[in-house]
Amino acid sequence: MTPRVRARFPNRSRGTHRARRTRSHVTALLLVAAGALLGWSLPRWERHLPEAGLTFDASTAQVTLGAIAGGMITLAGFVVTAITLVVQTVQSMSPRLVAALGHFSRYLVLFGLLIGTALYALVALSQIRGEDVPRLSVTFAVGLVLVDAVTVLSLLASLRHAVTGGGLARAVGERLRAVVDQAYPADTEAPVRGPYVDQPDGRLPVLHRGRPSVIVALDEPRLTRLASRNDVRVRFVHAVGDFVGSGTTVAYVEPPEGQDTDRARHERLARHVAACVRFGPSRTVEQDAAYGFRLLADIAIRALSPAVNDPTTAVQALDQIEDALLRLSDRPLGPAWLVDRRGRPRVHSPAPHWPDLVSLALDETLLYGAANPQVVRRLHALFDHLLAVTTDARTAPVVERRQALERLAATALSDPLLNAIAARADPRGLGGAVAGSD
Repeated sequence: MTPRVRARFPNRSRGTHRARRTRSHVTALLLVAAGALLGWSLPRWERHLPEAGLTFDASTAQVTLGAIAGGMITLAGFVVTAITLVVQTVQSMSPRLVAALGHFSRYLVLFGLLIGTALYALVALSQIRGEDVPRLSVTFAVGLVLVDAVTVLSLLASLRHAVTGGGLARAVGERLRAVVDQAYPADTEAPVRGPYVDQPDGRLPVLHRGRPSVIVALDEPRLTRLASRNDVRVRFVHAVGDFVGSGTTVAYVEPPEGQDTDRARHERLARHVAACVRFGPSRTVEQDAAYGFRLLADIAIRALSPAVNDPTTAVQALDQIEDALLRLSDRPLGPAWLVDRRGRPRVHSPAPHWPDLVSLALDETLLYGAANPQVVRRLHALFDHLLAVTTDARTAPVVERRQALERLAATALSDPLLNAIAARADPRGLGGAVAGSD
């Protein structure tokens, strides 16, 4: 009988955090360059076009373009100040959120749009000579002001939601759901063809040659193609999210059993495999579902600190944690094989099991939230929901934590009234309808 293990086809990367950041930088630079180029070329083209646009005399056009340039530069400074304040607010929730979410890359594009508009107005202003007024160019500058104003207002409105604890929890939850669906698809426990046990003989290490870093992501399609084309397997000993030092072995290249080892060829292959591993200074949620739980737990326990004392934000983080755990409750977890087109196992990568994820998501909130009735009630509702949908094989970690919650709450809430209030499950924390109550 063919054993069944967690196996899936490689996922095509949706773009790394570095790639998204690079795109935002390039877009901002292109907007600035486009503003300068349009400001120089549009008035020249306009001389060969029929007259169109708003009617301005030379002095009015100069004043208008000068005011637009100065206003856009001032507005760009305001946006930079606003983003700085927002970053400080987000860091107060968790210093890792700014880097993990990459939420502010689009505001760099906004900055490029504003500076591009200012450059357009300044360059177009230099094209006004005597009474020759480029009416279309001035009208276009006025239109850019309208576009900039709408963009600034819409992005500032989104910032208003992003800087709240609940907004940050929702942003992390959305990223986490995408990673869960990508890394843990529902039908990943399947028979695989060929050997999948350890083959330590003749295997070659893949070393990290750079500075100490964190494994941020794997180029799964390229890794699988390399292994399939060379008829080898790649077995990672470090998971995405692990910190590795210089010279650390991150994986092994394993030739088929009984095959003579061509060491020179395998050493070249090991270098190619190393090039498929992306490193960075810190973890991201890109391929690391556990880090998504880490961020949500950070938001919850930071909100429960005595300096903040905001249990409602902790409840909002628990909403996202519950949703992610429910998605994972019936899916195959743990280490996985990436298979090639023929279904043969090619790349083995470590991944956390169900007890590891439950512990990461909930243990610290249990510890720091046991003295708060709102959080205790929300945790009771979370445990009841998980126990209602998880299989018998996965109930033990949930039951253990519910029992721990009861012990911790009984110690922290010694008053009988508060203890009785906290013992009731409530998906809203406090004030919601309790299932089974009159």
